[in-house]
Amino acid sequence: MDDCIFCKISKGEIPTEFLYEDDRAVAFDDINPEAPVHVIIIPREHIPSFNDLGPEHKDLLGHLSLVMKEVARLKGVQESGYRILTNCGTGAGQVVFHLHFHLLGGKRFR
Repeated sequence: MDDCIFCKISKGEIPTEFLYEDDRAVAFDDINPEAPVHVIIIPREHIPSFNDLGPEHKDLLGHLSLVMKEVARLKGVQESGYRILTNCGTGAGQVVFHLHFHLLGGKRFR
């Protein structure tokens, strides 16, 4: 997707400091954090939303899960606790239509 901001970030077209990077995923701090730790984890592959996942993505989802765990460790919230969420569709608050997960931590959630 030529106009997808997350695709541009993952390709290095928009300068971003990656907290984690491999051939399948990247993670970076959210520019508008909602918690002391707020990281965005995305697959490099453009997938618009959770609804667009298919059986061919099961290995990618497993990989992303391990990336989230590693990011929590790198950010120092693995033991204290963290929240992982994704918004699916405009009604849920999805703004960027590239599958992404928010990892939030560093405070107590209700």
